[in-house]
Amino acid sequence: KVGWYNAVLQPAFHLPYPDDTLAFVILSTPSMFDKALKPFVNKERLKIIRDPVDQCVSHHLSRVKEKFPDLRVDVMFDYEMLPSRKPKFLAQTAAHVAGAAYYYQRKDVKLDPWGKKKIFGVCIHPKYGGWFAIRGLLLFPDIQVPFLEQPAPVDCVSTEEKRIELLEQFNFHWQDGRYRDIIEVKERYSEEQKAYFATPPAERFRLLGLSQ
Repeated sequence: KVGWYNAVLQPAFHLPYPDDTLAFVILSTPSMFDKALKPFVNKERLKIIRDPVDQCVSHHLSRVKEKFPDLRVDVMFDYEMLPSRKPKFLAQTAAHVAGAAYYYQRKDVKLDPWGKKKIFGVCIHPKYGGWFAIRGLLLFPDIQVPFLEQPAPVDCVSTEEKRIELLEQFNFHWQDGRYRDIIEVKERYSEEQKAYFATPPAERFRLLGLSQ
């Protein structure tokens, strides 16, 4: 429910909907690369003009929207900004309040070792660890769900030591991706997918066989 999200954020970040409005957080799992992105690129090769992943996600969410012709469906993407340069929604907070993934932050560590350093939080999924992404939000303003019960996200990094290790790796060594394996995972990105996301965005077109 939108109210779960708004309840944990300052008013400047609130979503402009009634508290009982139904929303879905959209995640991409490791198999997205082979099952969605590559077929999309093959089919839409000539129409890809910006980030292929963003366009692929947009394509699939617009198809979801078409399934509900009689309902208003609002879509927000993780990369969208407001004119104020604030993100349209805070993806990791949304995933946490929806019970999709646990958003580990500095406040989850009792004995904070970082002093004045800025420490960013990170979401970990109980099945995919850090091998997933939060792609968007689907909102159904016509559907109010006052009786929906809030599921708690799975606290899969439960020890103080592991949480410190996770935040250290994410903040100071994120390039090597070790933070993604902070727990035992059921599935991770393929070598091809790792190479794709490790490549600077401007050069990814070439990897997919697209001209710039």
